[in-house]
Amino acid sequence: MVAIERIFQGIVRKLFVMRGKTMRLLIIEDDEKTAGALRKGLSREGFEVSIATTGEEGFFLLSTEAFDLVVLDWMLPGRDGLEILEAIRARGERVPVLLLTARDAVKDRVRGLESGADDYLVKPFAFPELLARVRSLLRRASVEPLRRMVADLVVDFETRRAWRAGRELNLTPREFDLLAYFVRQPGEVVTREMLARDVWREVNRATPLDNVIDVHLAHLRKKVDEGQARRLIHTIRGVGFVLREGEQG
Repeated sequence: MVAIERIFQGIVRKLFVMRGKTMRLLIIEDDEKTAGALRKGLSREGFEVSIATTGEEGFFLLSTEAFDLVVLDWMLPGRDGLEILEAIRARGERVPVLLLTARDAVKDRVRGLESGADDYLVKPFAFPELLARVRSLLRRASVEPLRRMVADLVVDFETRRAWRAGRELNLTPREFDLLAYFVRQPGEVVTREMLARDVWREVNRATPLDNVIDVHLAHLRKKVDEGQARRLIHTIRGVGFVLREGEQG
């Protein structure tokens, strides 16, 4: 039984050595005992682990180095976890983030997820659960295809380029982010609130972004659908928008 368990652990570790590179994790945690225990446990599982004990140090490391996943404590001295999270999402960082916190109210979980966390774990927690969540987030991040197609629309996430009917679309960075968001969930209705939260990363803005969103969508729709026999971007009146193949004409 022990031998089988060791073989299984070895296979699991190999899953997270991608393209010859060990997965790099950053732990931003001010409690040295917790940070040390996490480093020891995760290192034993084959990860390369760095630690930051303040928000400022963590944000600096995220600005200067590349990580495959971040374990982020909410309550930090100086810049707290949500400030770091919102800042890296605002600049387009898509690194998976597991948020740690003693706050267990539903409103706190919602706030953490809406700020850009990919998962949420309440303290105190068992290390096997944290490890399972880390592995799940890394699997999720690694399986997204580099390209996706909807009808004759092709979007390449790695090069940030898109084509419709073989013709490349000249998209601005924001237009590409919008299109990529739609392509990741084809056929699903997307509201302005979702776009403000997930594309603009403006969860606490005092004034709505509706006009800004509508202007960018109008430009994107023109580039994607103009001159095409079938429209792909549709307005669902009073609800939002959807990317799907429509009727001809």
